[in-house]
Amino acid sequence: MSAHETHDQAALTLEVSSDGVAWLVFDRPDAKVNLLTSAVMSRLDALLGEIEEGAAAGRIRTVVVRSGKPATFIAGADVGEIAGVVDPEQGEMASREGQRIFRRMEQLHAPTVAAIDGICLGGGTELVLACAHRIAADRRETRIGLPEVRLGILPGFGGSVRLPRLIGFQEALGLILTGSAVNARKALRIGLVDEIVHPAILYERARSLALEATAGGARRKRPTLGVGARLLNRTPPGRSLVLSQAKKRVLKETRGHYPAPLIALDTVSRTIDGPLDAAFATEAKALGRLITTDVSKNLIHVFHLMEAAKKAAPKGVPPRTAAAVGVLGAGVMGGGIAQLLASNDIAVRMKDIRADAIGTGLRHAAELFDKAVKRRRLDKREAAQAMNRIAPTLDYTGFHHVDVVIEAVVERMDIKQSVLREVESRVQSGAVLATNTSTLSVTEMQSVLMRPADFCGMHFFNPVHRMPLVEVIRGRQTGDHAVATVFALARALDKTPLIVNDAPGFLVNRVLSPYLNEAGWLVSEGVSVNAIDRALLDFGMPMGPLRLLDEIGLDVARHAAAVLYAAFGDRMKPAAALEALAETELLGRKGGLGFYRYENDREDGVNEALATKLRATVSAATIELDAHTIRERCVLAMVNEAARVLEDGVVASPGDVDLGMITGTGFPPFRGGLLRWADTLGTERLLQRLEELESAHGARFAPAPSIRTMAAEGRGFYG
Repeated sequence: MSAHETHDQAALTLEVSSDGVAWLVFDRPDAKVNLLTSAVMSRLDALLGEIEEGAAAGRIRTVVVRSGKPATFIAGADVGEIAGVVDPEQGEMASREGQRIFRRMEQLHAPTVAAIDGICLGGGTELVLACAHRIAADRRETRIGLPEVRLGILPGFGGSVRLPRLIGFQEALGLILTGSAVNARKALRIGLVDEIVHPAILYERARSLALEATAGGARRKRPTLGVGARLLNRTPPGRSLVLSQAKKRVLKETRGHYPAPLIALDTVSRTIDGPLDAAFATEAKALGRLITTDVSKNLIHVFHLMEAAKKAAPKGVPPRTAAAVGVLGAGVMGGGIAQLLASNDIAVRMKDIRADAIGTGLRHAAELFDKAVKRRRLDKREAAQAMNRIAPTLDYTGFHHVDVVIEAVVERMDIKQSVLREVESRVQSGAVLATNTSTLSVTEMQSVLMRPADFCGMHFFNPVHRMPLVEVIRGRQTGDHAVATVFALARALDKTPLIVNDAPGFLVNRVLSPYLNEAGWLVSEGVSVNAIDRALLDFGMPMGPLRLLDEIGLDVARHAAAVLYAAFGDRMKPAAALEALAETELLGRKGGLGFYRYENDREDGVNEALATKLRATVSAATIELDAHTIRERCVLAMVNEAARVLEDGVVASPGDVDLGMITGTGFPPFRGGLLRWADTLGTERLLQRLEELESAHGARFAPAPSIRTMAAEGRGFYG
């Protein structure tokens, strides 16, 4: 047995107390989370044999499954092992083995209680579904779910079969098809757990419940379903309706690019009734089909990028704990940042020089908390407590006590420098200052500061509460202490921090700009708005480039484009249509009109008046262009600029580019990232197409030098 396998075997122990309670404890040595590796599953199988013998001999009356780690139960299976499966039969056999072990647990002649404290995902959830009773700690960290579809597979250790039988067809589909996790209170409401208790008494209550179960006193509480819910969950016509609606929703959201949700939907519908053995066989075959697909391997690649990003902070530099944060600028962005901080238990001082701006920021924060209450992510008391953590001010009262200041004022260098210089004199020594700029130079800003090492960029993407990426920007004089502090703060806010070096547009805006601009060139040539956006939607982008320009704000996009044009010259020259658009003073979604019309904050079709005006200004007539050509021009423009970003050392690796474009722009995860997708083309083909596009459309497609080098050496971005 290898040292790694021995290590994993030690991750699971069995202790039997004098009252006959067997404590099955998961505690992976030297690790923050517990994982169900093949070695751990083998160990579980062996310990279940010991429990069977102990139960037969009368030494073991009941079993409690728990974690030895604070606020984390089991984070799931080992994703590395999933990535290593290359044969469908191998995947099916792995599924059958997991099902067999959990079935063995389910059939123990001793009641089983799962005591869930903290994260319980994937295989961890499938394990607790095989227990007779489930009790959870009522704390924020407790999240229970089956995220397998996010890896391109489905729950394959019995979860696709057991969950619908436990909580009903409709609720189970909601969890399995989205991969989302629920908190302890929702888990109780839908019947996923039987009780929730304060974390301090979780294990004592689990012990009591286990002993009650031995005497037949423990009864699993099932949620009461209304007439409508019973019809939808328990009758063939109702299930058929739920199935039909779920399929429509999946196809609308995925456009058919992700096979896992559709196969999971089919698997659940075929296995909700009938013998368990046949149901498990269906589930195992489905897992085998999915686990070797390109989509699954790409999604696992993205998962590894996300995990690596969590560990990318400067080594050996302790971050400053951000117990209190100041926010400068109380507009929508400032209000969104303040709301995010407050919702994560951080005290906020939100400053502006105008009372009406303070009102805007507070209203925006309150609206976000109201939405969280409506979606049952918070109750009214929790929302009110969080809102009270935001203290508005027109001066610097309280700023001497903050640990971090995030500046989010207007995007003008002179104003930002003035504000930062002023606040630097009002905070304690060692406090970190960060700018939320999307385009301006961090190095130039810090040049006016007395302590430039304590300053860096912290670029949130809009909307703040939804977008997962934060670019942590290192200026020329930024110290590791500032980077480590802002990195840790982003992680505390459940964001994905990506460290980038200061350069025009940083990473995301610089790579995205040629994509948006190429859409503008297509408009300039007479290609319709619908055709352009539909082509990129079909590629997998969450919205088309012209719709995205509306979302960003046409004024904001113009400002960013001007900065990049000044920095990089003709290859970033704004398209004729976008230059003509500047004369219209349209703002996009926030103004109700852009490339599209907006009614009640919803998109309401193409703004044909604008389309006609642009055609008259820049093009003689509408032309038709095939979707492949549209996609290729827009996406290859991004690939080419990403190669230059790597040449310039803005980020450290192709993985950083891919992570940034997925989390910052929604580049389709099923493709594995922009540069992983480019590698599927091959750099020789990539170079050829860029040269052809350069010949047809000019210097903006001139291949980056590194692409020429890679093509000559026969390698890709990832080697």
